[in-house]
Amino acid sequence: MKAWFAIPLWKRVIAALILGVIVGYIWGPGAESIKIIGDVFIDFIKMLIVPLIFFSVVSGIAAIGDVGRLGAVGWRAILLFVLTGQVAVWLGLGLGTWFEPGVGIDTSGLPLAEISEPQAFDWRTMLRSMIPVSPVAVMADVRVLPLIVFSVLVGIGILLARREEDEGEGSSGAVATVARIFDGGALLFQKITILVMELTPFGVFALMAWVVGTLGLDAVAALARLVAMNYLGCLLIIGIMYVGILKFVAKVSITGFFRGMVDAIAVAYSTASSSATLPVTLRCTQRNLGVSKPTSSFVVSLGSTINMDGTAMYLGLATLFAAQMFNVDLTMGDYLIVALLATFGSIGAAGIPGAGLVMMGGIFVAVQVPLEAIAFVAGVDRIMDMMRTATNVTGDATVTVTTASMLGELDKHELASADDV
Repeated sequence: MKAWFAIPLWKRVIAALILGVIVGYIWGPGAESIKIIGDVFIDFIKMLIVPLIFFSVVSGIAAIGDVGRLGAVGWRAILLFVLTGQVAVWLGLGLGTWFEPGVGIDTSGLPLAEISEPQAFDWRTMLRSMIPVSPVAVMADVRVLPLIVFSVLVGIGILLARREEDEGEGSSGAVATVARIFDGGALLFQKITILVMELTPFGVFALMAWVVGTLGLDAVAALARLVAMNYLGCLLIIGIMYVGILKFVAKVSITGFFRGMVDAIAVAYSTASSSATLPVTLRCTQRNLGVSKPTSSFVVSLGSTINMDGTAMYLGLATLFAAQMFNVDLTMGDYLIVALLATFGSIGAAGIPGAGLVMMGGIFVAVQVPLEAIAFVAGVDRIMDMMRTATNVTGDATVTVTTASMLGELDKHELASADDV
């Protein structure tokens, strides 16, 4: 048992993926008999969708501290985070639409739940569907978009109540206690997510054996295309969007920026955890990039919570991949839902390896894509997650440097000196 857990999870998952492909290819359609193992894994993913998103989004909003901190630093940083997140998710949707990585696989032999016909896009219907008329019903029905709206409102409510409490107008310490409860809940479900992720090798093995036994090796080729698109999307975000922001908005040395951030990017890629990389990112932005400690501490910490451009891009791409694989026609309304969920839902994607799978499950539910598609993604998720995390951390530093430059708090001489490092 100790030997099993001594092996990194991502290595176990990849080994399970390869073994599942081999068993499925040899066993053929008979591999469906072990599909129940994968179904149990998917059920655990479903279990986590509502509580993890709810607690993480509320905790992420409340982590801003107070409305007053959304002043000169806060509003600029949040605006950049939201804008880059939107660009990232639409890039993922564009790559999925243009390259069609999930097209060409005949999934008609897979017994899946019946999917209703797509409805014509109606902005009035979509707008009303976002309102959590009954939060309890929203959670029970796993309606992710109104759940996120409700979570954001709760987080903002905590910020406003905390301001009144600080001004002596509320019950002393009550709001801070509520905020700590949500922080604790977010941490609790992050730990539960880590436990559930330990089931990933078994779920991936069973579901990949079932899929390959039914569909053949076409599914493996589709996975390779998805991985390639993930890396292409992340490189485009870094090489075009971030470089453009640094060059034309922050007006800093591009070479100096990347040389100053190389340590943080390397740690992010190797650990696939933006939370684990946070101390290194802070050190790099302060010592190498010339950002003041107060601005760096606030923006980098905020970014590690709510800025997930690589994840947002990937969620859009993965949704198109799964929809194409299972012949689900997505309307423009579905695209908008994916864009909203991937951008604001990335707040609920905890900075730990594998947590993005839970958010993906929420988006799949929202646009009626079969959750079995998660099995394909889970098998190679760690390989893609490493690049996504490196992108997320690079984005945190980009916004930090740009915000500091806008406020005149950036030591550009110190950043430029990183060219000589």
